[in-house]
Amino acid sequence: MAAQKINEGLEHLAKAEKYLKTGFLKWKPDYDSAASEYGKAAVAFKNAKQFEQAKDACLREAVAHENNRALFHAAKAYEQAGMMLKEMQKLPEAIQLIEKASTMYLENGTPDTAAMALERAGKLIENVDPEKAVQLYQQTANVFENEERLRQAVELLGKASRLLVRGRRFDEAALSIQKEKNIYKEIENYPTCYKKTIAQVLVHLHRSDYVAAERCVRESYSIPGFSGSEDCAALEQLLEGYDQQDQDQVSEVCNSPLFKYMDNDYAKLGLSLVVPGGGIKKKSAAPQAKSESATAPTAEEDEDEYAGGLC
Repeated sequence: MAAQKINEGLEHLAKAEKYLKTGFLKWKPDYDSAASEYGKAAVAFKNAKQFEQAKDACLREAVAHENNRALFHAAKAYEQAGMMLKEMQKLPEAIQLIEKASTMYLENGTPDTAAMALERAGKLIENVDPEKAVQLYQQTANVFENEERLRQAVELLGKASRLLVRGRRFDEAALSIQKEKNIYKEIENYPTCYKKTIAQVLVHLHRSDYVAAERCVRESYSIPGFSGSEDCAALEQLLEGYDQQDQDQVSEVCNSPLFKYMDNDYAKLGLSLVVPGGGIKKKSAAPQAKSESATAPTAEEDEDEYAGGLC
């Protein structure tokens, strides 16, 4: 079966080469027919699991479409070549071709297809190169935002933010979450704005920037409904505990369902949050003071001790 498909692929390649030849009666190559044959060859090689040959056929197809000024079809062929490289476990090279395809989709005036290609590339590389995946998701978000498709844009920004948090790139994560929050505010999804404020505060506290965390909460008072929400109450309690170095209070807030059932990356930030100085448990201060007062001699006892004189 595989051998049959390989032979079939080779036959299509031979036909494509014939279409590209010129002669006395044929002055111009037939790029359209050649591209079609290269595409058929790529499918045959792919079915035979000959991914290197399939990739080469896709690239030849792409060039033929480019020569024919068929940008959309050229981009599709480059994207398919990228998927063949993915099958060969050559992910960086695959991503390069998919990015090239995305650029051509944009030039062709099909931004939706460009965005889908970039998102697909991000998913492919996410576990291997999270930094590159962040870049791809942000590019995708920009494409959607330019097309005023804000819901799709904010979804991709969310993926980028979570990857930044996972990589402990907190400065960049704080900016990314702020972008998310601005878009949710623009589309009037206020409850999600509250959740993004919690995420922001956790990120800022992990940056040891209490001032920025407090400012986030203060600025969020302008969001309709925030000041009376459980999110606001929990954040005020969290900031109070952090400021007073009360680890018990901070842990209690971060272990509440409101925090524990957030996206996993943010829930982990809450559970791992430690107050400055290692956390002084202030509740133990009162009993200590009480025990000191119990052991300290009173003024009357001192007087009674020497009441009878020194003799």
